[in-house]
Amino acid sequence: MGIYLNPGAGKFQEDIHSQIYVDMTGMISFTNKVLSTQQKYLCVSRPRRFGKSMAANMLCAYYDHTVDQQPLFSGYEIATDESYEKYAGKFDVIKLNMQEFLSRTDNMKELLERLKKILLRDLLRTYPSIDYFDQNDLIECMQDIYVVTHRKFILIIDEWDCIFREEKNHKKEQDQYLDFLRDWMKDKEYIALAYMTGILPIKKYGTHSALNMFSEFSMENPRQLARYVGFTGEQVKALCKKYRMDFDECKRWYDGYSFLGIPSIYNPKSVVEAMLGGVYDTYWNRTETYEALRIYIDLDMDGLRDAIIKLIAGGRQRINTGTFVNDMVSLHSADDVLTLLVHLGYLAYDFEREEVRIPNHEVEKEFINATDNKNWGEVARAVRASDALLQAIWEQDETSVAAGIEKTHFETSQLTYNDENALSYTLSLALYAARRYYTVVREMPAGKGFADLAFLPRPANGDKPAMLVELKWNQDADTAIRQIKEKRYGEFLQGYHGGILIVGVNYDKKTKHHTCKIEKVEK
Repeated sequence: MGIYLNPGAGKFQEDIHSQIYVDMTGMISFTNKVLSTQQKYLCVSRPRRFGKSMAANMLCAYYDHTVDQQPLFSGYEIATDESYEKYAGKFDVIKLNMQEFLSRTDNMKELLERLKKILLRDLLRTYPSIDYFDQNDLIECMQDIYVVTHRKFILIIDEWDCIFREEKNHKKEQDQYLDFLRDWMKDKEYIALAYMTGILPIKKYGTHSALNMFSEFSMENPRQLARYVGFTGEQVKALCKKYRMDFDECKRWYDGYSFLGIPSIYNPKSVVEAMLGGVYDTYWNRTETYEALRIYIDLDMDGLRDAIIKLIAGGRQRINTGTFVNDMVSLHSADDVLTLLVHLGYLAYDFEREEVRIPNHEVEKEFINATDNKNWGEVARAVRASDALLQAIWEQDETSVAAGIEKTHFETSQLTYNDENALSYTLSLALYAARRYYTVVREMPAGKGFADLAFLPRPANGDKPAMLVELKWNQDADTAIRQIKEKRYGEFLQGYHGGILIVGVNYDKKTKHHTCKIEKVEK
């Protein structure tokens, strides 16, 4: 066993012996399918603390021929797969964390020289009797070993993209790095699988071929690996039952990522911390300050500010991800910034609708923190004023409610304010405080139609009234109230027993004023 060559199963043993370990070994059945094929090059990108290193540890333990896999994987999903015995412990594994090499060197030349020297030491110690053509050439030595042993290599590279994140402006060094990886891996028969994991997808360099043999599995489209991005709803429900935690509240805090065929993916770091500590709070965010998010949302990109306000208000924003070149500096449009935020985990991406949204309450709080400064004063003021506005609704103070909505509208006037949909974003932002007590539903089915906004008290806040809101554009608030009644809202709230406030809000385009009507009804 070496340090980087066949490093053993120590890291994976730590993972499975942790207080909470969620079985992700089913992913191995997919990697087994692509071994020694044209699809053997995989680049898996995930946000920080989404289990990338744990997956790398798992693959290392499974394929390493110096490891006894039976006690490690017995009882886990992969052990029942037909490919399990065929490939378990059949390879030489090289496992690297590029962050380690970057932190110990001053430039790319030093990094690559150190990497080659360390790997050659492990190779030559493990296979001293091989007749090597050139003991200073990493590629030649790996070819010589494969010819003699007939055992292929599994390359596992964690944090592969740290060069592009920490050396953002050093394009020459980035090119050197990509060229090394391509020469080391591309069209090499000695490789059975090359698995790279990081935060960013592979950098695009125009005509520079770089690593075009890799298949991408990213937060835009993780494809066959979607269910391994984080914890699924079923896995989280089981954890909540075991640790006696409220599942609905867990969903509000940490759910929100979804992919084709996988409707619900939770942030794994936060779920684990919440289960072990017994408290729902912001955990993932604490691994990096909100300043990291602020850097990007403060960029001067046309349409970016408008989009961020809409997202904070609970809306969705259609984006084009195709112009993003997979780095953190070549940002030329609002779409590029929003695409980067998808890869960083701050936004969830709907592949079919090509839309982004803020995934959950934890990330939503991060956006609020990032906008609490002079550059985003109007958003910060609206959030701080939202408690008073919510109280005014509960007290049926129609004048104060209309004035509060109007103030938020004019302070966030960069929103395209020309229809009921835009009015709903203003109201959602003005009522930000309601998210502490309510589940907010847009266009909730209500009898014959839809309520524009519905605020349904969560179980812990049963003393709060439900609120159904109808928005009108250039009509009147009485019409909004009448429409709510005609929709037979009570038919939808069959399981709810308590007070209901029906709220009608209208914006008069001519006078530029809002009006409000509030009625209280009992079921």
